[in-house]
Amino acid sequence: MENSCENQECFAQQECWGIATLEPESTYRHQATIDDEVVSMEILDTAGQEDAIQKEGHVRWGEGFVLVYDITDRGSFEEVLPLKNLLDEVKKPKNVTLILVGNKADLDHSRQVSTEEGEKLATELACAFYECSACTGEGNIMEAFYELCREVRRRKMVQGKTRRRSSTTHVKQAINKMLTKISS
Repeated sequence: MENSCENQECFAQQECWGIATLEPESTYRHQATIDDEVVSMEILDTAGQEDAIQKEGHVRWGEGFVLVYDITDRGSFEEVLPLKNLLDEVKKPKNVTLILVGNKADLDHSRQVSTEEGEKLATELACAFYECSACTGEGNIMEAFYELCREVRRRKMVQGKTRRRSSTTHVKQAINKMLTKISS
């Protein structure tokens, strides 16, 4: 999920095909091998979408989120927390899986948001942080997406183990209840 900064749509396109374009598209599919496992990603680019209802629908759809801000635009950085709050509100009570990306690293001479500020915010959000340039490929855009996939996979594994344990607990309780009735 991205803010509405100019040229942010390049981010998803650069990751998927290794090219940057100003032509906006909304959904990209990409398959990659991450840690010896084939992963299919469906990436929804929401750059420029201001409609809150539309954003909420996208939040419900997603399993992991890339919050992208423009390092040359402080306003875009300040939009990150409201986006995170929307994620938390819509996805509650689940923890939201996300990464934070400062885009346009190639425009360091026009920087308005320091790397340290991005790192500090990522620490507050308890997520990974990357600085990249979607248009030049500077930084490791693919690694940012791969790390998000790894984190989604880790959370699914933990949630799956928790569910299995609770299902087993319910079965044990039902059996114990039946045995108690039989022995009485």
